[in-house]
Amino acid sequence: LAVANLVKDQKHDHAKRIALFSIDAIKAANQTAVNEDDPSMGFVNIRVGFHSGPVISDVVGTRLPKYGMFGDSINTASRMESNSIADRIHCSLVSANLLKKQAPEIPLVCRGTLNIKGKGSMETYFVNETKLPKA
Repeated sequence: LAVANLVKDQKHDHAKRIALFSIDAIKAANQTAVNEDDPSMGFVNIRVGFHSGPVISDVVGTRLPKYGMFGDSINTASRMESNSIADRIHCSLVSANLLKKQAPEIPLVCRGTLNIKGKGSMETYFVNETKLPKA
């Protein structure tokens, strides 16, 4: 899980920053061998998904404290990832609209309307695509 703009003075480019981070994360994964001793196993493939919206965060626990983030935006981002495809970046309509304003140079392709568990029908997008990949 990666998050942008968890600061008091927020910049208005979080969708662009998380999209660029996602592109770099996929590139890094694709250069990482699954097993360096057995090149035939290939390279790591990851799915990426993101959403934009409010979250609540806090340190939870006293004995083994952990930083946690909560809210519908976290759940939606998780659903974007779980409904993505290997080596693809999947985002919600909210994030796609922000990305169009913040980084019009990053291509978006509408994936169509998907039934997202716990959310219902959502229009979603692939980021940094020039054509719709095969599922």
